[in-house]
Amino acid sequence: MKSHQKGFTLVEIAIVLVIIGLLLGGVLKGQELINSAKVKNLANDFRTIPVFIYGYQDKFKRLPGDDPNAASRFGTNGKLASATGQTPGSGIIEGTWNSTDTTSENVLFWQHVRLAGLAPGSTDFTSASSASLPSNAEGGMVGIQMTLPIKGMSGTYYVCSSGINSKLAQQLDTTLDDGSGDKGTVRAQEGKTTDAAKDGEAYADNKSYTVCIAF
Repeated sequence: MKSHQKGFTLVEIAIVLVIIGLLLGGVLKGQELINSAKVKNLANDFRTIPVFIYGYQDKFKRLPGDDPNAASRFGTNGKLASATGQTPGSGIIEGTWNSTDTTSENVLFWQHVRLAGLAPGSTDFTSASSASLPSNAEGGMVGIQMTLPIKGMSGTYYVCSSGINSKLAQQLDTTLDDGSGDKGTVRAQEGKTTDAAKDGEAYADNKSYTVCIAF
């Protein structure tokens, strides 16, 4: 007795291939939209911090984080504690962008702009945890400093954001500057910290970067 096995026709195979193509296209398009949304959020971090600074200066004639009148201005919630060697009212936001020390001016920056109503978030800076320091769309740190974070940059203020994969980092750089991590207003270094003695780096696949902007 002979058995007959029926195979797929060319039309059926073509239909399956079309469906697979549509599914793959949808997945890729969805990932592209997700990445675009992340880049938009990352860029927004860089764009809003200058607004916080200029808004605070316009309102109080002081720099947020460096305001010596914060305690009297905001009451008990606005206590300005200074780390060793830092001087409120010096005209400089002291500290490094990735500090979590709540007695450091660059961390108290966030408390002051929140108390001033310029930014949302906790004003309880008893600890880094209660302060709920900001993070970027990739879960990395976001911060500000006035000392050079990466060699060759030029500006008064520097905002840095860490933990950004190479693809997003390059898209972010292209959105804000020239797309090159080793030149321009936006520069990057591999890893979650920055070294002012080292230059920015060109973006390479499958790496994570800290991206900084000068203004």
